[in-house]
Amino acid sequence: MGYRLLYNLLIHLGLPLALLALYRPRRGKPGFGARWREHLGYAAPTGQEAPLWIHAVSVGETLAISPLIRALKAERPDLPILLTTTTRTGAEQAARLGDLVMHRYAPLDYPWAVSRFLAIFKPRALWVMETELWPNWLAACEARHLPVTIINARLSERSCGRYRRFQGAFDALSRPLGLLLCQHQDDADRFHRLGIGRERLAVTGSIKFDIQFGDEVLSKGRALRQALGRDRPVWIAASTHQGEDEQVLAAFDRVRLTHPSALLILVPRHPERFDRVAELCAPYGCVRRSSGDPIREEDGVYLGDTMGELPSMLAAADVAFMGGSLVGVGGHNLLEPAALGKPCLTGPHYFNFSDITRQLVDRGGASAVASRDELGEKVSVLLADEHQRRERGEQARAVVLRNQGALARTLSRCLDGLD
Repeated sequence: MGYRLLYNLLIHLGLPLALLALYRPRRGKPGFGARWREHLGYAAPTGQEAPLWIHAVSVGETLAISPLIRALKAERPDLPILLTTTTRTGAEQAARLGDLVMHRYAPLDYPWAVSRFLAIFKPRALWVMETELWPNWLAACEARHLPVTIINARLSERSCGRYRRFQGAFDALSRPLGLLLCQHQDDADRFHRLGIGRERLAVTGSIKFDIQFGDEVLSKGRALRQALGRDRPVWIAASTHQGEDEQVLAAFDRVRLTHPSALLILVPRHPERFDRVAELCAPYGCVRRSSGDPIREEDGVYLGDTMGELPSMLAAADVAFMGGSLVGVGGHNLLEPAALGKPCLTGPHYFNFSDITRQLVDRGGASAVASRDELGEKVSVLLADEHQRRERGEQARAVVLRNQGALARTLSRCLDGLD
C-alpha cells in the first residue's frame, strides 16, 4: 500500500503540470471544449446499463481496436460499449465507429476521478488496448471485482528490467489483471518472469496484423497519386517527430540528386507541429493537404496536415519511411504500409515495435537505416528499381497475411471472460 500512497502524493503534487500538458493551447492542436471535465470523472451518463468499458489511449490504439469492436458488435449486437480515449485525436477516431460505441474521455489516474467515473457508468468489465497500466484504475477495478483484460499486451526487455527493480509495486499493480492477451511468446515469458501465472497469460498475436484497407482507401490513394503526378517518384515519411523532419529533408536532398522530380509526402505525428514543419518545407516548395491547392511540378513536398488520411497517403507512395525512428522515440508501426504492399524503411530506433520490424526485415519487406544519409541512399535505390520495390512490397504484405488471425483468437478469449 505504501507505493500507492507515494504515487498518489506525487501525482497530486503534479496535477497542475499534468493539466497544463493536456490543455495548454498549441497551434494546430484542437482543444477538448466543454468535455475537458470528463478527464476528472465528470462525464455524462450514456443511458446504457452495465456497458463493457474499452480503453484505447490515442488514435493508434483506437485504430487498432476498431476491427475488434466491429467484430464484437456483430457477435453481440446488444452489448453496450463505452469506449474511452485520453486524447482528442483518439476521440475523433472513435467517432468513426458511429453508434457502435459511446465515447467518453478517460478519467485521469486520480482516485476520486476514477471512483466518480465508475460510479456513473458501472461497467461490467474493462478491456485495455495494449499495456496501459494505471495504479488507481486497477485498484478501483479490484475493489469492485471488475474483470480486467489487457489486449495486445507487450512488454519489452527494457520495461521488464525496470519493473523487476520495483517488484513489490509491480505485484500490486498486476494483481487485478485477470487476463493478459500477449502479442508474442517473448512478451508472455517476460510477464511470467515478473510473477504473473501462466493461467493468466495467453499468446493471441497482435490484432494490428488483422489490418484491412477497403476499396475507399485504395481509391483515395489512386486519386491522390494521380493528383501528385503519376510518373513522379513519390516517397512518404510518416509520423515524424520533432528533430526528425530536418533529417528527413536532408535525406530528401540526397534523393533529389538522382531523382530531381521526386516528391516527398511528409506527415508529422502531432497536429500542433504542422505549422512549424510547413516552415521547414517552404524552401522545397510545399503544398499543404488542408489547403486543397493543386501540386505543381516545382513543388517538392506535400505536407499531410490533416487527420485520418494517412492510409490513403501511404497508398499513393512508392516507398514508405516510418518516423519516430531517427530520433529516440522508439519508432511507429510498419504494418500499415506493409499491408498496402509498400517497401518499408525505419531508422535505428524501433524498439517499440522490435518484433514486427524484425519480422519484416528478416523477410525482406523492410530495411533499417542507421542515419539520414543512409535513408536518402536507400530511398534513391528503391525509387530507381521498380522490380525491387514490387518484390519488397510483396514480402511486406506476406508478413502481414502470415500473422493474421489474432483478432478472432482475441475475441474468443475476451468473450469467454464476459460469459
